Amino acid sequence: MRVLVVGGGGREHALCWALSASPLCDALYCAPGNPGIAAVATCLPVSAEDVDGVVAVAQKEKIDFVVVGPEAPLVAGLVDKLAAAGIKAFGPSALAARLEGSKAFMKDFFARHNVPTAAYGRFTDTAKAKAFIDAKGAPIVVKADGLAAGKGVILCQSIAEAHAAIDTIMTDKAFGAAGNEVVVEEFLDGEEASFFAIVDGETALPLASAQDHKAVGDGDTGPNTGGMGAYSPAPIVDDALQLRVMNEIILPTVRGMAAEGHPFKGVLFAGLMISKGVPKTLEFNVRFGDPECEVLMVRLKSDLLPALVAAVDGQLKNFDLRWHDDVALTVIMAANGYPGTPQKGTVIEGLDAAAKIEDVTVFHAGTKADASGAIVANGGRVLAVTATGKSVSEAQARAYKGVDAIRWPGGFCRRDIGWRAVAREKQR
Repeated sequence: MRVLVVGGGGREHALCWALSASPLCDALYCAPGNPGIAAVATCLPVSAEDVDGVVAVAQKEKIDFVVVGPEAPLVAGLVDKLAAAGIKAFGPSALAARLEGSKAFMKDFFARHNVPTAAYGRFTDTAKAKAFIDAKGAPIVVKADGLAAGKGVILCQSIAEAHAAIDTIMTDKAFGAAGNEVVVEEFLDGEEASFFAIVDGETALPLASAQDHKAVGDGDTGPNTGGMGAYSPAPIVDDALQLRVMNEIILPTVRGMAAEGHPFKGVLFAGLMISKGVPKTLEFNVRFGDPECEVLMVRLKSDLLPALVAAVDGQLKNFDLRWHDDVALTVIMAANGYPGTPQKGTVIEGLDAAAKIEDVTVFHAGTKADASGAIVANGGRVLAVTATGKSVSEAQARAYKGVDAIRWPGGFCRRDIGWRAVAREKQR
């Protein structure tokens, strides 16, 4: 098969890394890709958000199968346009992608299908949103309705903070049109986990669990980001909890989307809050998470490509996936200034030295080559240094050994990725 991956971040590097190993993959392309991806795929200079451009290049290169990485082209209808051109693509239709594209749609869908989630209100009027906050009290969560690159969620400890968040999103338009509507919801306490399932419209196949670290600073301090690191499996997601998540969250969603005439195909990614063994849904994403994809791909023992094709063809009921027992952990190295305005163009050295460390893989998330061929930062989250080990502690130590081999004064990372699981291991 001739395969095209759409996107140019760490998730897409991990997907290309996995797909390049498939005996079914004759030729691998990525649009637009990045310098790391260029080692395993042919990069094409087409933006992931240029829907018509991606369709045109898929036709030109006689692509058999497209894997769409980021959420924006899914919400914009890329899979629909590829299907109209006769090209198979892994990912949901635009109407199914509303589960991520509109938090208001998602929350109303949860209400219609009894999917457990936080109590909420949705507003297009700032005064009504603030009145709802006054009535509910704090802590409380304010979310931009639309896509905001993982940054449109503000956790507010006081009513004043929540009012300011409404102004930031709706009046100041910090996230553009994504903030034309807001969702205000109760604050859920507990431990977060990321739960993934591949879905073919009817059948859902659970993937390995993972835990992301959203806050920018050690100890989960500071503003939310797109994710500063992750590890898999997440110890909190045991067999009993997985069964509960499938029966109470994933399968009701799959059945509900089919019943409403928009069957879901692709990756369903539930962000969960778990309190006293009870899972509630914080949000749905309609693609592989980033940085969770990096740890899932290095743990996946099975060939990824047939699983994705089976989802598109509606054949998952006869499918299974196998995983390595080892733990995988990834540390995100971000550019100084992130999650605000990141400092771009700073030179990164030592990538080869890091990659030579046993059981360490460096995925490129936001890099480019400058005129001299040097690798420089070209985004907020720039590298995903990923390692495996027999325990979280071992994987963590290896990942940070990889981080320390990289010479990049223009970047930073958290030094405590996996801290909850490491603490659990020490208690044993």
